[in-house]
Parts: sequence; C-alpha cells; structure tokens
Amino acid sequence: MANPTTDTALFESVETPDLVDLVEAQLTRAIVDGKLPPGSRIVEADIARRMGISRAPVREAARRLERQGVLVARPRHGFAVRTISVQEIDDLYEVRISIELTSIELACRKADDAGLARVKALFDTMVRPSPATPQDERIATDLALHTLICELGGNARLLRIFMDTQMELRMIIALINAVDDSAAVAATHGVIVDALLRRDTLAAQKAMRIHLEYAWEHVRALFVEQHGDAPLQPRRRIELGAIA
Repeated sequence: MANPTTDTALFESVETPDLVDLVEAQLTRAIVDGKLPPGSRIVEADIARRMGISRAPVREAARRLERQGVLVARPRHGFAVRTISVQEIDDLYEVRISIELTSIELACRKADDAGLARVKALFDTMVRPSPATPQDERIATDLALHTLICELGGNARLLRIFMDTQMELRMIIALINAVDDSAAVAATHGVIVDALLRRDTLAAQKAMRIHLEYAWEHVRALFVEQHGDAPLQPRRRIELGAIA
C-alpha cells in the first residue's frame, strides 16, 4: 500500500507569506479526513516538493501539530501521525462530557436571544439535510452545533479547551469511518436544543449527557470492532430510556 504522502491530491501548491499556517491547515485537513491515518510518516521533503516550498515551513507546521498532540516526534525519523487507543477515546469523552455540561449550563444562563436563534437555525439545517449531503458535511454540522453552544457560554478559555478536543474527535471519526443514523442523531440533538431554548439548565445538561454517552459507546464499539483493544466499558450514569 502506497504511503499516503505520495498522493499528489493531498497537498496544493501555495505561494503566500504565511506558509506555516497554510501547511498546518493542509496537514490538518489530510489527517482529519483520514488521508493521513494514525502511524503515517510526515515526510517533510516530499510534502515540501509537492507544495513547491522549502522544508522549513513544513517542519514548523509539524512542530505546531506536535504541540497539539496530533503528531509525535520520532528520533531520527521526523514526525508521524499519532496512534489512537480505546483508552484515549475514553479519556477524550470523559473530558468532552465535562466541558460540554459546563458549556451548556453557561449557555442557558448567558446566551442572548440572537445566539439561541443561531442554535435553532443550525439545528434546522441538521435535521433537513439534502440526500446528497456527504457524511463528512453532516459530521461537520454536528460538531458546529456543539461548538456554537460552547461559544454561547461566553467562556473563552473553555472554548479553547473544547476546540482542542475537536481535532482528536475528527481523527477518531475518520479512523472508524463512522456512519450515523441521521434521524436518531437529530432526535437526541433536538432534546438538547429544546431545553436550551427554554433555558432549562437541568434538562439541557441531562440531554447533553445522554447524547454524549450514547456517542461515546457508539464510537468506542466501532473502534473496538475495527481495531481491537478493549479495556473496561465506560460507566453509564444515565440510561437512554431516562430521557423525557
């Protein structure tokens, strides 16, 4: 199987003063789209040649992604896309649940009416996708809704932490090639949005926890099925049937 970095379609030739940002963006897109799967080497010279630039901005972009936990440095072998384990999925979702329960509590208290209208509009887009809408676009809309809720909480530091989790989450989704049941996913989001629009903090947090724990189990099960490595199952605190 050919190394993904040999595919000329992965990287576009660029000419701009801010090369590092553009290289980082293209590397990020290739990783979260699954074109550079976990374990793939980042061959600086090859990428630089294909993009028509020097190796320096590629190396700096790789260092940035290493600081974000996306790449790992290997002595005398440069950088590689980090691998993912079930334990890391569990860790990610534990953190994500904590962040999102806090963010929706803040959004219930702090979001203005215009912000809540944006949530409703984005949700309406989610539940009425075109049959031709690609899976990755539906996933992007899903994540955009969660990001907007966190944004409306008004805590910039919390939003930054939340955004740090999105890269890993998109890597995992790409790795398992997750295909969701759009109707079921929309339904669980609907309960969250309805509670948020009513500014019912307890109901919103309960709905968010149920939604995220369902997603956790779904993603985890797919990962184990496709890649093995199964520690203890995550603890469920609220059963799906408990939703009102």
